[in-house]
Amino acid sequence: MVEIRPGRNKSGMQDNLEASSTNPDRCLVSEMQREPPLVEVVIEVPRGSFIKRGSTGKVDFISPLPCPFNYGSLPDYLGLDGDLLDALVLGPRLPAGTRVRAKAWGAVRMVDHGMLDDKLICSDLPPDILQCQKVLRFFRFYAKCKGLLNVARGRLGRNACEGWRDAAQAIARARPCGNSPRLHYPADR
Repeated sequence: MVEIRPGRNKSGMQDNLEASSTNPDRCLVSEMQREPPLVEVVIEVPRGSFIKRGSTGKVDFISPLPCPFNYGSLPDYLGLDGDLLDALVLGPRLPAGTRVRAKAWGAVRMVDHGMLDDKLICSDLPPDILQCQKVLRFFRFYAKCKGLLNVARGRLGRNACEGWRDAAQAIARARPCGNSPRLHYPADR
């Protein structure tokens, strides 16, 4: 298990991030009502990798561009698409198979061949505005590429990035699988 170390954003400040329900494309910096949930993520695609693997280890596709984030899933939760709940972990490259405990500061709502496919955004510190914008740009591009791949695979349905959402709501939409432990909120300790 790797623990992500706290750091500061480029301005030297520790920002708090809250999703905007009125404008899902915009991240608002303000005080959060509560601490974000602490989740365990298993890294499937290390930052900088061209190979996208699923939670089973099977190659899903080879990307023409490297993944700018560590990408993985929560091993104890199924998303609405029937796969493990996706998560990306901001920060330095982590090897495939690494288990990371980090705070889920938000989620990006994706639609993949017509099915809702939330992606949790995780790190020890809240992402700053520039990181949020980079995440959204990546997922908008990813949705277009995935749409082309789905057409080639004969999968019909809409593909889109619908913007930034609340992490707790994305987790609440997921189904616990197996002997899933209760998610930890730092205030619960």
